[in-house]
Amino acid sequence: MFSSVRRSSKSSIVFFLISLVILMLCLAYASVPLYSIFCKATGYGGTTRKVTSTTTNITNQKIRVHFNADVMLDLPWKFNPETNYIDTNIGEQSLAFYYVENLSDQPLLGMAVYNVTPFKAGKYFNKVACFCFEEQILLPKQKVAMPVSFYIDPNIMLDDSTKDLSEITLSYTFFKLK
Repeated sequence: MFSSVRRSSKSSIVFFLISLVILMLCLAYASVPLYSIFCKATGYGGTTRKVTSTTTNITNQKIRVHFNADVMLDLPWKFNPETNYIDTNIGEQSLAFYYVENLSDQPLLGMAVYNVTPFKAGKYFNKVACFCFEEQILLPKQKVAMPVSFYIDPNIMLDDSTKDLSEITLSYTFFKLK
């Protein structure tokens, strides 16, 4: 009688442990996309929001948006913003340009990722159109203009942690794709 209880108990423990391992593997596999969704929804980590509509209240309060451009060492591209910064009214849609040039003699594929600093401003930085997270192929010596359209949500002035911000930096980094 006790041996059947022990077998049942051992089987339950083995089943529980196997289920736990499978659950942990599933969570590990899903953690990156779930974290990305979380960041996009909350603006955590300087992640900006992509929007399709720009109906918002335009204010008279200005904020300076600095532009930064970097390229990883293994990608022979020249990448820079058209201007170092613009002063924009909060709530007003703005357009900025980055320029990228392939300095090599072969076609290359790259992708840009972005972030906004200070991180607490990320949830108020709304991109309407952007070249980020899209594969970009440049032919040898080709130079391309890449626009980014954005606006700063007026709610930034209502948040105690961001209402005194006068500057935000939008930073892009290009990575080589294989």
